[in-house]
Amino acid sequence: MLFPTLTFALFFIAVFTLAWILQPHAEPRKMLLLAASYLFYGWWDWRFMALLAGSSVANYLGGLLLGRTKEDRSRRWIVAAMVAANLAVLGFFKYYGFFLDSLTDLLLKFGLQRDMPFLEIILPIGISFFTFQGISYVVDVYRGHVKPVSSPIDLFLYISFFPQLVAGPIVRGSDFLPQLSKPPQLTRVVAIYGFILILAGMLKKTVVAHYLAVDLVDPVFVDPTSASSADLVGAHYAYAIQVYCDFSGYSDIAIGVAALLGFRFRKNFDRPFAATSMQQLWQRWHISLSTWLRDYLYRALRGKKREAGWRMHRNILLTMLLGGLWHGASWTFVIWGAILGAALVIERVVKGRYHEWRGQISARKSAPDVHVSSRATQFGLIASAFVGWFMTFHVFTLAAIFFRSPDLEVATSYFEQMFSWTGSVHLFSPFLLILTAGSVAVQFLPGNTLEKTAEKLRNMPASILGLLFGGGLVLIEFIGPEGVAPFVYFQF
Repeated sequence: MLFPTLTFALFFIAVFTLAWILQPHAEPRKMLLLAASYLFYGWWDWRFMALLAGSSVANYLGGLLLGRTKEDRSRRWIVAAMVAANLAVLGFFKYYGFFLDSLTDLLLKFGLQRDMPFLEIILPIGISFFTFQGISYVVDVYRGHVKPVSSPIDLFLYISFFPQLVAGPIVRGSDFLPQLSKPPQLTRVVAIYGFILILAGMLKKTVVAHYLAVDLVDPVFVDPTSASSADLVGAHYAYAIQVYCDFSGYSDIAIGVAALLGFRFRKNFDRPFAATSMQQLWQRWHISLSTWLRDYLYRALRGKKREAGWRMHRNILLTMLLGGLWHGASWTFVIWGAILGAALVIERVVKGRYHEWRGQISARKSAPDVHVSSRATQFGLIASAFVGWFMTFHVFTLAAIFFRSPDLEVATSYFEQMFSWTGSVHLFSPFLLILTAGSVAVQFLPGNTLEKTAEKLRNMPASILGLLFGGGLVLIEFIGPEGVAPFVYFQF
């Protein structure tokens, strides 16, 4: 069941209506949302509803066991077992074939050939997202950030809540579970904001991302050797915009739908292409995943002590490598993570040297015979910010070639052909250029633009708001291409 479809619209209208009818009755409302979530998930493949339920049962029991166990060593064993169980399920469905193929290739290189137990495994949609939510729940219970829930309905609903079930954002139990204990509220501003998010998400997904994918990115990545260098250059920019609009579009719709049901989710994207450093970009891109990796992987690698030097750089690189592997069972994702991890490490080293140099300059400025104009200082800051943005943007877009390529051969061919400087523009039309450049330009608007828009519309009559929202949906449907492609992150 895809968000931008009539099927989902009818489904959501029914759920929305019933949920607010049951607003005074907490438990029946939870049961309704839980049933709706399983219906939503089962619409893809009903066989995996049992996997979703099994994950919820295991994490629920793990949380109860942690809550009843006082001895610290036993609690560490319990949380380790629960994390291992969650990762084992994820690893089997997502990485079984990848590791078996890699082992086969390794054995062949040493002249050894073995018959491997290959299985045709279907990847359950959304397994990475609900598995990570399960892990975060048991770890947060262990750390004392959230109390173990006594009601299985609450935990089941947290794991399976349909707006973010199949492609995020990854919601923390400490954010979601307390909202179940309070009566849901839907203010006028929140409702308007939810509708604006849905419209923004639809525009990103069904217009910008769809046109870029169908007219440029997909044709070029099928066979990079047949495309011109100019089209390849354009396509590598366009793909970064496509995946941003596709995924942030889904997140916007998910957050908007949740808001209309009375739940508040944190922002998952915050103008990442306006970032002036790699660190800042990862604070703005897929925020729920980057903070999850920071809190549950990087800090686990770091331990209780704050490390510095090579140990910190090693942990950053390992975190990004595993973050790349999370996206898919392919060496292209591992390389993508390695490139961005190395960029973060290099950036930290360079910044450290730069601050040392700035300290020396500041000491010199304090001398009575040294004068530096404020205009020169301002120009230096602007130039530094531009260089930081330019480097950050291009490291990300070039690394995205590995992210999009189905294998290393296609990625290698892409780079070779792109830097051969042959051919003229054929696919990268002015329209696609406007979509690409315009999507980057809007990143420099204030981060609270949508919230301020909702505030300004709060006093508008409901009939006018309804016409605006309905007209916006019709306009998006009119200008968008036919059909609705699956969201990119459904495969993760």
